[in-house]
Amino acid sequence: MRVTTGALFVAHAAMKIIVFTPAGTAGYFESIGLPGFLAYLTIAAELLGGLALIVGYKTRIVAAALVPVLLGAAFFGHGGAGFFFSNAGGGWEYPVFWAIVMVVQSLLGSGAYALDDRA
Repeated sequence: MRVTTGALFVAHAAMKIIVFTPAGTAGYFESIGLPGFLAYLTIAAELLGGLALIVGYKTRIVAAALVPVLLGAAFFGHGGAGFFFSNAGGGWEYPVFWAIVMVVQSLLGSGAYALDDRA
């Protein structure tokens, strides 16, 4: 779970960097009423947090720190689109699900094959 969620975070950061561009992501954040600088912080959190999860570095802390990012995506980015993620604009169910997954990951710890010595 740690590796796959980490890979998804890295993929989302890459999408914001390569497809939408950091400036474009900042523009989107501003269009929904958030400060543009939060886009850069979000990209950094997704990229660095995803890499940390993949290698199992400070997994409990990183997973817990990513919960607010996911809840922000759910309620600021997708909240107006309703519950189902298949709705136009993507609903909030999917990012809330991943927030719950990150809470579980923070409770489980690093697991096997991690840089952290303890689970």
